[in-house]
Amino acid sequence: MHRHFTFLSLRYYPDPQPDLNNNHLHPEPRLPKSPHLLLLPDPNLPLPAPLKNLHRILQTRTLSSRTLRWITRILDPFLLKLARDTIASGEGPIKALDYAIRASNSFERVAIEKGEEPSLDLVMSLHVLGAIYCSLGRFEEAVPVLERAIKVPDFSKGMDHALAGFSGYMQLGDTYSMLGQVDKSIECYEKGLQIQIESLGENDPRVGETCRYLAEAHVQAMNFDKAEDLCKKTLEIHRAHSEPASIEEAADRRLMALVCEAKGDYESALEHLVLASMAMIASEQDNEVAAIDVSIGNIYMSLCRFDEAVFSYQKALTVFKSSKGDNHPSVASVFVRLADLYHRTGKLRESKSYCENALRIYAKPVPGTTTEEIAGGLTEISAIFESVDEPEEALKLLLKAMKLLEDKPGQQSTIAGIEARMGVMFYMVGRYEEARNSFESAVTKLRTSGDRKSAFFGVVLNQMGLACVQLFKIDEACELFEEARAILEQECGPCHQDTIGVYSNLAATYDAMGRVGDAIEILEFVLKLREEKLGIANPDFEDEKSRLAELLKEAGKARNKKAKSLENLIDPNSRRTKKESTKKWGFRI
Repeated sequence: MHRHFTFLSLRYYPDPQPDLNNNHLHPEPRLPKSPHLLLLPDPNLPLPAPLKNLHRILQTRTLSSRTLRWITRILDPFLLKLARDTIASGEGPIKALDYAIRASNSFERVAIEKGEEPSLDLVMSLHVLGAIYCSLGRFEEAVPVLERAIKVPDFSKGMDHALAGFSGYMQLGDTYSMLGQVDKSIECYEKGLQIQIESLGENDPRVGETCRYLAEAHVQAMNFDKAEDLCKKTLEIHRAHSEPASIEEAADRRLMALVCEAKGDYESALEHLVLASMAMIASEQDNEVAAIDVSIGNIYMSLCRFDEAVFSYQKALTVFKSSKGDNHPSVASVFVRLADLYHRTGKLRESKSYCENALRIYAKPVPGTTTEEIAGGLTEISAIFESVDEPEEALKLLLKAMKLLEDKPGQQSTIAGIEARMGVMFYMVGRYEEARNSFESAVTKLRTSGDRKSAFFGVVLNQMGLACVQLFKIDEACELFEEARAILEQECGPCHQDTIGVYSNLAATYDAMGRVGDAIEILEFVLKLREEKLGIANPDFEDEKSRLAELLKEAGKARNKKAKSLENLIDPNSRRTKKESTKKWGFRI
């Protein structure tokens, strides 16, 4: 029987535009953007009449197992079409899931009975089965299905096998991302990119699209150096294959600007954004130009060029209001940026007014507004309330944001960031038990999501240790400070302010536990760092020097093993700067 095939672009989830306009990095879930191509039966090809009759018999009669197997093998090539048609008809994914499971099981059984290697038919059925599991939110069940699918293709057998392998790795990476397992997700994307390069060559435009996709993943994982290298590669490919100032190049430059901004290279970020804006203006993409204007405003604000920032924001606001309406979330996001700007310049009345306008829009969102957009806006507004010493109001907004996201797949890292910020504010108002619980929940999510080696994770561990100190849980605090020290030394180096703060906290904890020798060793190391590399002008230098002298004096007197009072256990430097350091490392979601 002759079979017709066509290329099908599978999209398993909604496909929002990447958020390149926000001034803050959101560890949002990565959803498929580039099509992953699979060979499937032509969806426009009707089911032949004899097969329709067989299918009707299969559904209505009780048959012998031998006859059942014979009929099922004939129907195998069309079960996937039935699965797709079932979903399209609105009958629901459960019936489609049944068709997909039957198809994959049958293809697997046929290969075993014939003693042959599984065919690409099996791969195709497993991909569709995994997609249906994902559409049902059953991501854990999709993982083993897709892991089985990537083991079947033999890349030495030609382009079809390479295509199946690429598609499988990218789909598996998307699924891991929805589970919050960022490291595994990036690993799958990298393997998919390698297969694509080996099959198509390094300079193929499709390789450029995958490079940008992987770069976005690295940005969200805060691997900015790797993201920058991939962005450069993408720009080179698109410049070679596209017209000057193309839409593809503009998208590449917006992503590159985001990377440069994250690395503190604001001038380079501004240059990329201006070039991207010119390309969009030439293409008459007014809304995209407005979105880039918001990003330009963010850069101007980082450079303290506030008048130019206001001008960029107002330009974007005018376009968004005229094209999307006064109550669109894009309008609210510009209000939030203006509120932040006026707060920084001391115009608190104007800042509060813009916050209220944004909250009014988020309270009654227009159709089509995503919960992620609302939650992101609420967390940014909460940061402004936190800055003006209104932690209770900020906590209310963060609780609303967390409730919006708690049932959404792939939001573990975002929720962890919100919980960590809530922990900081609970600590500020003296609610130490609640602070510790928030930090503990955030730490658990970050360990699961693969962020356990990031500097952000180290800062959260340090904050949780401080909460434990206030609750007199000294042993637990010691373990947390030690883990934080190891992470921050690796990620930031020993001279970074966050790392030195952890050193001082750990020394105080060792002293409280009676481990005077360990405390002396750490303080001597910190003083040596200040004298040789950081300078002694820092006001903390004299404090640390006097603390060390006291410890040495007590140790020389055969120190009493009774633990010291906890009043001075926490490093005053940590108490003063914890808010600043946590913002820098990602608490501003």
